Amino acid sequence: MLGFVGDVGDLAKLVMAVDGRRVIPDAEAGLGHELADCLWSVLVLAGRYGVDLASEFARMTDGIEQHLQSGEGTAAVQAGAGTN
Repeated sequence: MLGFVGDVGDLAKLVMAVDGRRVIPDAEAGLGHELADCLWSVLVLAGRYGVDLASEFARMTDGIEQHLQSGEGTAAVQAGAGTN
C-alpha cells in the first residue's frame, strides 16, 4: 500500500511538471510509466480485496453519466471529482 501512495505522489509531481507548474526534466517520458505503476497497484489491491473492477468501473461511469444528464455537478465531474 505504501508503494501505491508513493507512486501516486510521483504521478502528481509529473502531472504538475507536464502542466508547467513544476520543473522535472523529461516529465512527459516518465508519465506513462507512473500511470502504469499506479494502475498495477490498483489491480493488485482489487485482487487482494476481491473487488470486481470491471463492475465497479461500469457502476461509477453510469453514475457520472446520470449526473451529467441531470445537469447537476457538471463542473465537478469535468474537474475530475466524479461521484461517489
